[in-house]
Amino acid sequence: MASMEQRLGELREDIDRIDRELLQLLNKRADISLEVGRIKAEDRTQVYKPFREQEVLRRLADMNSGPLPEKHLKAIYREILSSSRRLQRPERLVYLGPEGTFSYFVGLQTMGRSVDMLPKNNFDDIFTAVSTGEADLGLVPLENSIRGSVGRNLDLFMQYPVHIQAEAFARVSISLLSTAPSMADISKVYSHPKALEQCELWLKKNLPGARVIPADSTAAAARLVADNPDSAAVGHVRLADMYGLRILAEHLEDLPDNWTRFLIIGSEPCSEGVRDKTSILFSTADRPGALAKVLQILASGSINLTKLESRPMQAEKWRYVFFADLQCDLSGREYSTVLDALRQECNTLRVLGSYPSGLQLETQR
Repeated sequence: MASMEQRLGELREDIDRIDRELLQLLNKRADISLEVGRIKAEDRTQVYKPFREQEVLRRLADMNSGPLPEKHLKAIYREILSSSRRLQRPERLVYLGPEGTFSYFVGLQTMGRSVDMLPKNNFDDIFTAVSTGEADLGLVPLENSIRGSVGRNLDLFMQYPVHIQAEAFARVSISLLSTAPSMADISKVYSHPKALEQCELWLKKNLPGARVIPADSTAAAARLVADNPDSAAVGHVRLADMYGLRILAEHLEDLPDNWTRFLIIGSEPCSEGVRDKTSILFSTADRPGALAKVLQILASGSINLTKLESRPMQAEKWRYVFFADLQCDLSGREYSTVLDALRQECNTLRVLGSYPSGLQLETQR
């Protein structure tokens, strides 16, 4: 027994020594971050560099020989990177609030806890805050693998001069939360319409008599049902702890491989690193073959089109704008001929951003 206690004491001393060394190294890293911030302050260069951060995480994962799991390593370094950005210059990130929405948890996982996260009541307010400079960055969901695009956000790209900085793909797992002791007591279910759509079949099968009522967000729904024992909210499992709710059921999503694509938007284009994806908005002339000609221009440039969706023009009925994702950096010199051809063929063309392909995040427990 004495030898075991002695050995544990020795190991704890080793941990304490390593902690001191880590602290010294972290402070050295912080000093460098402060110097980077002083240099960037001269021209107000954007602090958030998505490619650089992805490259750091990828390089560390490749170097990691264990036993520290890669998931833990990346979680630790996301917070280190978040702290480094904060030391360079505080950043404000706006998201669909209140605290506890899926956007909130994706924001934490993407940007870390050192960013100032400011909740907004709706997507319009997010785009407004970024375009006016109230916020440095905004986080918005663009599409879900089960229920498709968030049409409102596609429309807002037509109205606001913002640029896509980065993307993140988050696996979404939905839970049923309530103060009620069991599902038999539930007569009403609240959540954001997109969350309700993702578990529509589950709700019909397991709560066929319950009224399904849309709310401004999943967190707003959780706050609402906290004082209504006959009601339940559909949302992130961590809302249970935040609002004192029971977890009545988990994994409500109708398809288990349920992902949502989020975009980080800013007032300036992403201008560094490997940008292997581009999103554009364009409109064509009202004549046969106009869209086909645009697609042919992309094909001639060996550009893979991964998303194409039409949205009604706000000012002209029966006219449409197309949102497209391209697997390339359209701003690259090698695509200058393609870009010129698109500008000539399209009535309007706006490059929303060229940016690195997104991280894949888990937004569960």
